[in-house]
Amino acid sequence: MRLGRAGKRSDGVVDRRGSRMPGGRVGAGIGGMGGIAGIVVLLVILLTGGGGNLGDVLNDLQAQAPEGDAARVPGAPDPDRDLVDFLRAVDADLQDFWTGYFAESGRTYKPTQLVLFTGATPTGCGVGSSRTGPFYCPLDRKAYIDLSFYRQVLAQDLGAPGDFAQAYVIAHEYGHHVQTLLGIDEEVREKARSDPDRRNDLSIRQELQADCLAGVWGHSVYRRDLLDPGDLEEALTAAAAIGDDRIQASVQGRVTPETWTHGSSEQRVRWFRAGFDSGDAATCDTFGGA
Repeated sequence: MRLGRAGKRSDGVVDRRGSRMPGGRVGAGIGGMGGIAGIVVLLVILLTGGGGNLGDVLNDLQAQAPEGDAARVPGAPDPDRDLVDFLRAVDADLQDFWTGYFAESGRTYKPTQLVLFTGATPTGCGVGSSRTGPFYCPLDRKAYIDLSFYRQVLAQDLGAPGDFAQAYVIAHEYGHHVQTLLGIDEEVREKARSDPDRRNDLSIRQELQADCLAGVWGHSVYRRDLLDPGDLEEALTAAAAIGDDRIQASVQGRVTPETWTHGSSEQRVRWFRAGFDSGDAATCDTFGGA
């Protein structure tokens, strides 16, 4: 992906890696969780119907490693320097893209912030943990990621390596930010409160729309000739890898569609591809139809 090789870098990425949690604790990475277990903790809670919304789950999650395990040594080389630089390029491009896209329809885009953390961090939705994987908090309008997700979960456990796969993850979270700015997130919450039986269905539609919006941005990257051969396949592989059906089959040994909250592999790939092929957010109406 040529986006990370030149061009603008964002100054808005917040780096909290190694910072201490309130009370003196230091956040710890997925580490001893055994790779995929980190993301599976949240998925099992949500997919089996044992938890409420993301904010509720985040409030209950805390890092359990001993203090100091994940603190960076001041002045030491940053092993993730190149990845952080790439994410600054992705952040700058996403913010510029959505600023322009909103302006075309007479709207004002308010930038989000990407927060890098290690293990656990305070958020507007409660304590954010690396166990959840990357997430977006609509209350403080920030996206969060522990970079160990890329190394241990996405690339190794889910078999979806590559820079465009990494960019897709962030673009999906920024899709949630777009939903918040447009009032879609609040509308979904209201509908879920008034009709709890539709909670999972509404969650799936919201997640698939975020995938589609990520694809809309991906289309712009393609049109600017910033993709390398195989990049699209990286993103599609990542989208398929985090489908509810594939995760359930891996964790439970069976697939239970009635408990899905994010959509199947086929759905996630299809909606990302819809946005990527069209470059038009109007194609991302996941709330219409069956």
